[in-house]
Amino acid sequence: MATSKKKRIGLYIAVILGSILFGGTAGFITAYLSSAPSLDQVNITQDFTTYIYDINGRVITDLYRENRIPTDVTKLPDHVKNAVIAIEDSQFYNHHGINFIAFGRAILVNLKTWNFTQGGGTITMQLARNVFLTQKKTIMRKLEEFLWAVQIERKYSKDEILEAYLNVFYLNHGVYGIEAGARLFFGKEAKDLTLSEAAMIAGVIRWPSRYSPFVNPDIARDRRNFVLERMYEEGFITEEECRAAQAEPLGVIERHKRQVKARYFVDHIINQVVDRYGEAAVFGGGLRIYTTLDLDIQEAAEKALLEGLPVNPRTAGGELTQPQGALIAIDPRNGHIKAMVGGRGEDSFNRATQALRSPGSVMKAFAFTAAIDKGITPADIYEDEPTQFTLPNGDVWEPQNYYGDYSGPVTVREAFERSLNIIAAKVVAEIGPETVMEYAKKMGITTLVEQGRVNDVGLAPMALGGLTRGVSPLEMASAFGILANQGIKVEPISILKITDAYGNVLEENRARQQVVLSEQTSYIMTDMLRGAIERGTGQNAKIGRPAAGKTGTAQDYQDGWFVGYIPELVAAVWFGEDTPRQMVYSGVRYGSWNAAAIWKDFMLEAAKKIPVSDFPKPSGIVEGILIDTKTGLLVPENCNLPKEEIRSEIFIAGTEPTEYSPRCQPQSWWRSILNW
Repeated sequence: MATSKKKRIGLYIAVILGSILFGGTAGFITAYLSSAPSLDQVNITQDFTTYIYDINGRVITDLYRENRIPTDVTKLPDHVKNAVIAIEDSQFYNHHGINFIAFGRAILVNLKTWNFTQGGGTITMQLARNVFLTQKKTIMRKLEEFLWAVQIERKYSKDEILEAYLNVFYLNHGVYGIEAGARLFFGKEAKDLTLSEAAMIAGVIRWPSRYSPFVNPDIARDRRNFVLERMYEEGFITEEECRAAQAEPLGVIERHKRQVKARYFVDHIINQVVDRYGEAAVFGGGLRIYTTLDLDIQEAAEKALLEGLPVNPRTAGGELTQPQGALIAIDPRNGHIKAMVGGRGEDSFNRATQALRSPGSVMKAFAFTAAIDKGITPADIYEDEPTQFTLPNGDVWEPQNYYGDYSGPVTVREAFERSLNIIAAKVVAEIGPETVMEYAKKMGITTLVEQGRVNDVGLAPMALGGLTRGVSPLEMASAFGILANQGIKVEPISILKITDAYGNVLEENRARQQVVLSEQTSYIMTDMLRGAIERGTGQNAKIGRPAAGKTGTAQDYQDGWFVGYIPELVAAVWFGEDTPRQMVYSGVRYGSWNAAAIWKDFMLEAAKKIPVSDFPKPSGIVEGILIDTKTGLLVPENCNLPKEEIRSEIFIAGTEPTEYSPRCQPQSWWRSILNW
């Protein structure tokens, strides 16, 4: 009786335990299956590398969190796809996401070795792990792989799954996917890979740090040959093809260190595109950004600036090298930024676009442009003499010329070419500083201060360039481009087109144009700026072809400028210390004359491929008129003035002088014979 009772109790316990076990297992299975992702959740998305190109289609740089280039599986030859399938999942086209035979075999190996050396994962499972899960080797993650793999197979075709996998695997050296791998290892597109090359890349997938040909070339060769053997065993290639490919050398190209070209320009582009599309698109969207930069001109700009900047022995270790500098070049005809250098490359502050510095006498270009447009001519005479100006606040200002001397009566042309401060102040006083500011603004200068206790609406700022905030090299170059472009303002532009990873155009850009000056005023100013290079303060910028430009040295020699142009290219050069201080190094003072020399070195190289051309002369210009440089009046052919006091001048039609100089007396017949 007691034995029977014990049996019944044992049976009850067994039933209870069995029920608990069954219920727990069923509950676990139910919970497991209910955790499967919905088809809406199964969206395969990947980061792709963004590329920035120059005007000639050359890659400036690539941007990525993961260096990945999209692959179109339909354009790949069979041996490229089969190499990956043979080594990673030979039954890929025969299962529905899980290869239970391979998985069971992997479990036996793992139990035997007591580790997770074998995964038994299919291509679909690997895709699930790389895109949706983690790389942790746990039983739960493996169970999650099963669910995701099944759902992926339900939603996508085999070719879509293979294409996604070919884009996702890691190959070491920051590279992901077959396309980026082909370019890294062999310098070609994936569609052009040979059988041997495809097998080598496929072999790297399983263990990138070990099988990379850059790390272990001998091991990489053995691994490639194993992949080829597997392709032969699976019937993808013949034995003859296998042996021939195994006999080939690896053939990988030399690995080049990543170099950042035009770093300040690249940052300029990134800032614009991130504002419009966001960081995810820029660093993972596979954008193609086509820009205006010309890498050849950029190289010339970097070389000229960095080699032309003076050496400052004060710069200590750990600090930015001083002085810094900037050079920006623009095609004035279309606004294309052709080169941009924002410093020595030691930081990310772009002085070409962000630094606001005093322009010094470069500002005179706006003052004299306004004057010419208001009817003053290059032949008008002003007295270069000690002069005092009473300012609106009652203060008295007495400007000084650079050398502290006085030249007496001089023409506007000579005053501009020699950059005489006193006459510049007189011109501004005559037409009004408000007028000069108006012209500077419509020519594109946006940083002028118009209100407040300290502002730029005054004689000194508008005549000599001592501005409250300063100007940027970008705006200064663009403004001078108006003169080069016959009075037409063209907004600077750096991005021509952006497409997505598949070639769909997201945007196309053209610079906006606006007529802000007459052709005649622009031509007169260009001719005066030519004189500044040929005879005046900008002679260090002579390049042996028609060119125009203006020097500028800020007060106390804290900034040196030269802004100049040929018909096809305008460039602004600035240099100075980031914290403004005199540029005196080893007892040598630096200023605009050094900036002019940098501009010359740049332009000689940048313009090598540009045919020599002259500035086009518009209608409405009268030239070849002889004037007396002391009175600005006409000179007859037989005048007895010294030759150096007579010059041929140009005028906007209707502004030329009509009276003869009283200093000019006709030569007697015998003096004419002697002069002859």
